[in-house]
Amino acid sequence: MVSSCSSDTFQVADLETLRSVVISGLSRPEAWRRLQLKRLSDLLDQHEEDILHALHIDLAKPALEGMVEIVALLQELKVTKRRLKSWMRPRRIPVPITQRPGRAELIREPLGCVLVIGPWNYPFMLTIQPLINALAAGNTAVLKPSEHAPATAALITHLISDAFPGDVVRVINGDGSTAASLVDLGFDHIFFTGGGRIGAKVLAGAARHLTPVTLELGGKNPAVVLDGADLAVTARRLIWGKGLNAGQTCIAPDHLLVQSSIRKHLLHALSEERRNLYGDDPLASADLGSLIHDQHYNHLESLLEAAREDDRILLGGECERKVRKIAPTLIEVKSDEDPLMAEELFGPLLPLIEVDDLSCAIKRIQKQDKPLAIYLFGGTDNDQNILLQNTSSGGVCFNDVVMQAGVPELPFGGIGPSGMGSYHGEAGFRTFSHERAVLRRPFFLDPRLRYPPYKLSPALLRRLIG
Repeated sequence: MVSSCSSDTFQVADLETLRSVVISGLSRPEAWRRLQLKRLSDLLDQHEEDILHALHIDLAKPALEGMVEIVALLQELKVTKRRLKSWMRPRRIPVPITQRPGRAELIREPLGCVLVIGPWNYPFMLTIQPLINALAAGNTAVLKPSEHAPATAALITHLISDAFPGDVVRVINGDGSTAASLVDLGFDHIFFTGGGRIGAKVLAGAARHLTPVTLELGGKNPAVVLDGADLAVTARRLIWGKGLNAGQTCIAPDHLLVQSSIRKHLLHALSEERRNLYGDDPLASADLGSLIHDQHYNHLESLLEAAREDDRILLGGECERKVRKIAPTLIEVKSDEDPLMAEELFGPLLPLIEVDDLSCAIKRIQKQDKPLAIYLFGGTDNDQNILLQNTSSGGVCFNDVVMQAGVPELPFGGIGPSGMGSYHGEAGFRTFSHERAVLRRPFFLDPRLRYPPYKLSPALLRRLIG
């Protein structure tokens, strides 16, 4: 287990030490940034088995699902190394005729020392991936891994302390009070991944120092299934997306909005594909992970048992407290007041709601908070456009789930209650950079018309600018 560090483990003086590397200009050269990226690449290459083992201890992750975390980081590093020079290059900005022969540009500069607060569901990937972006942008960083994934937190602490000097990256372990103490120190940026309730606390704490914040949260992501969908493929992808990491994925489908005309056929396909993916006894499958801790298991089990009492379980319902496992389970929902619809489930329970058509589905989506993702299976190209024009979400994926997060150069982030800001690829580089506006003006060509006593008429000025 990772021991909790008290708030005095990392003080303002420590923050200033890491910040001084940036202030002094040491982190600005491309060579410095590439050195840090190489350190991370070497870390992943040399400790793959250690990472997979830690993830299995914390979440019973199958090796392949654990490898997804590593591969995502390798993809991020590959894109970053390839594009770093162009991302760092100053951007020329056109100047109006009244400013010529001036020259304007945007220079992307590091922010300073940033704080990354990692989650427990993908505890390695979602702690290290923002670090890649932060280091590429020339920052130093402090990592706060989740205490709920102690084996992974211990591994991150060990690997980072071995790979990086203490004035480039530090790891601070502890619980929520440790995170609150760090937030209160006045970092140059805070990157938080987790739930909305804690995200609101991070935002409030950062406000005292006017610290910019990126919040990667979640939400009740709807998956709409319309006539025209390939039901076997749709069912396979839905069961996979809900079983991946035991449903503990911020972009997992949270509930289904199914067109009435295909409900029966979809249910049959879901049953077949669940058996194909996890066998007749899903709880015995080595490919189904565990819920993170007893508290989360108990919450989901109570929702499951309430549905069982009402005879609303359409598929599944198997659970085992000792191993904290719940099989992918489909539950009928007929009321918006159902507890299953109150908040993000973050587990393998999948409520199903019948809708007449896409219009009905969109009306339901519009009533909810803006989600991190919306999924649409089937329908037509026009249906896809209608969904895009009449809803808002962090991202959209047609005819699949979760896969949009695997496109390295596609920005990832939420909107409103599902988050603020984005990262991955150039979006991550920009998140951890300050775009500084620069105008260069020569001494020659200095017309008196701009100075008092003013002789240029407003009408002529308007004509010149227009």
